[in-house]
Amino acid sequence: MRSPPATRNGGDNRSPSAQPRFHSTVAEHKLRRFNSLILLFRLASFSFSLTSSIFMLTNTRGSDSPHWYHYDTFRFVLAANAIVAVYSLFELGASVWEISRGATLFPEVLQVWFDFGHDQMFAYLLLSASAAGTSMARTLKEMDTCTANNNAFCVQSDIAIVLGYAAFLFLGNDVVLAIPA
Repeated sequence: MRSPPATRNGGDNRSPSAQPRFHSTVAEHKLRRFNSLILLFRLASFSFSLTSSIFMLTNTRGSDSPHWYHYDTFRFVLAANAIVAVYSLFELGASVWEISRGATLFPEVLQVWFDFGHDQMFAYLLLSASAAGTSMARTLKEMDTCTANNNAFCVQSDIAIVLGYAAFLFLGNDVVLAIPA
């Protein structure tokens, strides 16, 4: 039988996974704190996007008042925030899993790229929906749709849009924190 090939510098040829890894308690503490910060951002983006969806969905007053579903832009705001709320809930569960088990759902490299790509995609979705909603709300105010009797509709639409921007900010922070090294 042949002997295994020698490695450089007289080292052994065991696979890297067979070698013991050194983890300092300081590094583990920093990783736990980092994962807790991501969990907090994910909770905030979930809360803001869900609240924005609820505000837009319940934005109906009377039969003579405008309704959110009469405007494509407000339907887009509702859909984008609802999609981000579902995604954030999934990522919230993944973060809790990672903190409690000390391992990611997918292999770590795949998990980082999955989080980064989806966070970025959904952040842009929220930003575009909120920008479109802002434009529509401004147009409605210029057209005198937001009169004294319809003012509650416009205020609630504005609140839903602002909550969407807040969800974008917290989801955008996840993008910055999850940049693959």
